[in-house]
Amino acid sequence: MHNRSQGKGRELADVMERRKVDILCVQETRWKGSKARSIGAGFKLFYYGVDSKRNGVGVVLKEGFVRNVLEVKRVSDRVMSLKLEIEGVMLNVVSGYAPQVGCELEEKERFWSELDEVMESIPTGERVVIGADFNGHVGEGNTGDEEVMGKFGVKERNLEGQMVVDFAKRMDMAVVNTYFQKREEHRVTYKSGGRRTQVDYILCRRGNLKEISDCKVVVGESVARQHRMVVCRMTLLVCKTKRSKIEIEKKNQLVEAEKGGML
Repeated sequence: MHNRSQGKGRELADVMERRKVDILCVQETRWKGSKARSIGAGFKLFYYGVDSKRNGVGVVLKEGFVRNVLEVKRVSDRVMSLKLEIEGVMLNVVSGYAPQVGCELEEKERFWSELDEVMESIPTGERVVIGADFNGHVGEGNTGDEEVMGKFGVKERNLEGQMVVDFAKRMDMAVVNTYFQKREEHRVTYKSGGRRTQVDYILCRRGNLKEISDCKVVVGESVARQHRMVVCRMTLLVCKTKRSKIEIEKKNQLVEAEKGGML
């Protein structure tokens, strides 16, 4: 593991420990290979990257959850998923990194078809949480889209944001960030110069929204230069009445390792 990327991994583990995050989806890792490795502080990173100069996705788990992993699917350097069994509940965690606005339409369509494939391979009775940098804005308000999102997005929707909403409708998912009324500072996930936008989202099945008690952007953690961590708190309802103590489910942050630095 390259020294600088090792430092980044440790920094990420420290933030997770401090913020009590158990599961984190990361994008734009720029680490080549398909491995799982400890990043310190009791956290393990499962990642996949094809090229150390671009893309790359991963999921970081608290060590206590590693033995619960039943399956790791590394679909591409933009989509990967983990299946965990937690007290009899199947939880699928998907990390996604959509092409940027300027990319070719073909590349965008490939990303969405990969995500569709992952979703279609998951049995309907299993939980799914997607943590992704969708590089799009779903926008503020939800007129006409009430079944898949709340009112608390940011600014106007763009074409890429529409693709997120269309996907949610197709898969009966909900855009979790938009259901929680927060000050704009806790909704903006990306800041660069004067730009303040929302591009990082957590999605879950609509039927499991009731298990999520909060979702917000964590301000003041500088794991990445421009993206900020979005955290959602999820309590898995196990059996009929027993509540699982495994309280958290998570979301997104970009980790940027040194270009060419590999794990």
